[in-house]
Amino acid sequence: MWEALQFDFMRHALAAGALISISCGIIGVLVVVNRIAMISGGIAHAAYGGIGLAVFLGIAPFIGATAFAVFIGLAMGWVSLRRKHRSDAVIGALWAIGMAVGVLFIDLSPGYNVDLMSYLFGSILAVGKGELWFMLLIDVFVVATAILFYKELLAMSYDEEFSVVIGVPVRVLYFLLLTLTSFTVVMLIRVVGLILVIALLTIPPYISEQYTDSLGKMMALSILLSIFFITLGLWLSYTFNLSSGASIIVVSGAAFFLSQALHITTKEAH
Repeated sequence: MWEALQFDFMRHALAAGALISISCGIIGVLVVVNRIAMISGGIAHAAYGGIGLAVFLGIAPFIGATAFAVFIGLAMGWVSLRRKHRSDAVIGALWAIGMAVGVLFIDLSPGYNVDLMSYLFGSILAVGKGELWFMLLIDVFVVATAILFYKELLAMSYDEEFSVVIGVPVRVLYFLLLTLTSFTVVMLIRVVGLILVIALLTIPPYISEQYTDSLGKMMALSILLSIFFITLGLWLSYTFNLSSGASIIVVSGAAFFLSQALHITTKEAH
């Protein structure tokens, strides 16, 4: 792995892994605690519509995915608040429609040469300096939001009704969370692809929840786990010539099952 660091693409990949881990660790915890993993998965797959539209219009797919992800995320959030008893069905529909729109726009684009596999399964090794700056900017917004509204996010996450009673702007925070989730999802698409986004967004927080006793500690451990999973996944992909995105998720999945086994064993021992 050390000899790989002589290459710019590997240094960029490790930097991207560290940057995405910050947003992923914080937003992932809020996604898991607020039980909106379904929405984040829907955002990831619907973002493919933005990629297709961008290809059709001849603009950067990254821009199209970001705009579409934010729009779809807010739409899903609005539906989940207005029609909670049927929100899963509507989110599923938007999920499928977004992907279908993306496929159709790509079909209508003459002579496109976009590597679609990189958006489905990620291409962290192709991350450029411009994308690193974008990731850093999103990290700044995510960290600032977590610090400034920590108490409000904590209250909203564990007792929404009480939060409304004491005057916490739950709806504003909810849509802000969905917006930041959309940006994080777009970054994750670059790292592990839209098909694997939900795993990296939920596995580190789920493991962290078992070994921490506060939201802040859960976020910190989730960030560290994400960095570890991405770094180890990159090492495996480089050493054995494997897909980087899939390697990262396999590492995360192995850690998930190991954590579950240890947790069950510890409970039985007590």
